[in-house]
Amino acid sequence: MKNIILCGGSGTRLWPLSRKLMPKQFLQIFQNKSLFQKTIIRNKDLVDDFIIITNEEQYFLVLDQIDELTTHYSLPTTNFLLEEIGKNTAPAIAFAALSSNEDDILFVTPSDHLIKEDENYKKAINNAKELAEQNYLVTFGIIPTKPHTGYGYIQAKPENDELKIMNVELFHEKPNLETAKKYLEENSKFKINHSKLFLWNSGMFMFKAGVYLDELKKHSPKLYEECIKVYEQSKNTTNYSLPTTNLLRLKNMQDIEDISIDYAVMEKSNKIKVVKSEFNWNDVGSFDSLVDEIKSKEAIEINSKNNFYYSDTKDKIIATIGLEDFIVIDTKDALLISKKEQTQKVKEVVNTLKNNSHAIPQERGQFSILNSQLIVHRPWGTYETLIDDNGYKIKRIVVKPSKRLSFQKHFHRNEHWIVVSGTAEVQVGKERYLVRPNESTYIKMGEIHRLSNPGKIPVVLIEAQVGEYTDEDDIVRIEDDFERE
Repeated sequence: MKNIILCGGSGTRLWPLSRKLMPKQFLQIFQNKSLFQKTIIRNKDLVDDFIIITNEEQYFLVLDQIDELTTHYSLPTTNFLLEEIGKNTAPAIAFAALSSNEDDILFVTPSDHLIKEDENYKKAINNAKELAEQNYLVTFGIIPTKPHTGYGYIQAKPENDELKIMNVELFHEKPNLETAKKYLEENSKFKINHSKLFLWNSGMFMFKAGVYLDELKKHSPKLYEECIKVYEQSKNTTNYSLPTTNLLRLKNMQDIEDISIDYAVMEKSNKIKVVKSEFNWNDVGSFDSLVDEIKSKEAIEINSKNNFYYSDTKDKIIATIGLEDFIVIDTKDALLISKKEQTQKVKEVVNTLKNNSHAIPQERGQFSILNSQLIVHRPWGTYETLIDDNGYKIKRIVVKPSKRLSFQKHFHRNEHWIVVSGTAEVQVGKERYLVRPNESTYIKMGEIHRLSNPGKIPVVLIEAQVGEYTDEDDIVRIEDDFERE
């Protein structure tokens, strides 16, 4: 059995904590682990292989977080599919199926759900595996605990007296509150008449690779043909020097339909079964669901109660007066304050920022307030913008051991580097030299240069950029270990 881990996502539902370049599945706020890492840990002993589907930007985040886990856990073989463009779950799963044998059982899981592993989780997986071996497409339905409007629902009917395996009657979109309450009323009757049950659609699936492809071909033939075309073309393309051999870059995806597995296959097939699942599941799709899973930051509260506070600044003091039933999310460059039960509307904030550039307090080039936090993760390490003003920018740069930046030049800025810790190797043209702590160097505008860390500890430096234009797109890469353009 292979675990297909879907690692896409635009990072909007938990903005400003998550961003496009750091979506929620990689935030290490759950006992210092991310939802992605918890997915790996939860399934590592249940499957034979992982297939991780992600994109170029997040690939190195995935590698870093897997590398952290390997110091504590023994992991199965991990394979990677890198999508050029995110095209939703139906094609992503098709690529995973095409890279597998037709009888391989695929256990498809999002990377951004929080599941507390227990015996109920294992029982649900075993029930699903039995059905998948019988050539069914299996989904997992979660028993609702409240009338939730943020989830889709599965209307199911029991197949037998055990009431665990159920037939799917209908899939329902996310309901309004009144409809969600009616679903729970129907569920209360289920205990008596066993007629129908409304379950949360978990977004988890299990089936044989060949069965999924057959059903995709039957119900979405154009999508099926396009996926095969992209997969075959990509398979014959060299992957060069990216740091894993179990990797396939998927190219020329522009003609593939953007569609979910629900619309492309599940709502059309007559081979669907749903496993009634009783494990603790949370898709962490809003701050309302997040507050149940992490501890609130301590605050000074005057005439205030029932609030949740989060700040990514460790020593910041939060004080409130007359605040009740609020959620306060504080990051270095953004502050979100919302009434509880309304945080799903954060997408309206994101849309406002997308459509009104004047609403963004400071312009940060291609790394806007929607794309990244002030700390930006790159394949070689991180950088944090400390000051960004007219004519200059100050950054704190951390380069991981044995990593190096691209061999590059800039047309519009000079750069001053001051090493704080570690020893940096600097190349300017053909000249190479070492820069140690409390030493500095200067890179003139237009000079081809590279910064490397040949040591065993991170190199930390302060970079001062001076010039009329200091945005991130003023980089011409001559050579790059990570194949960026």
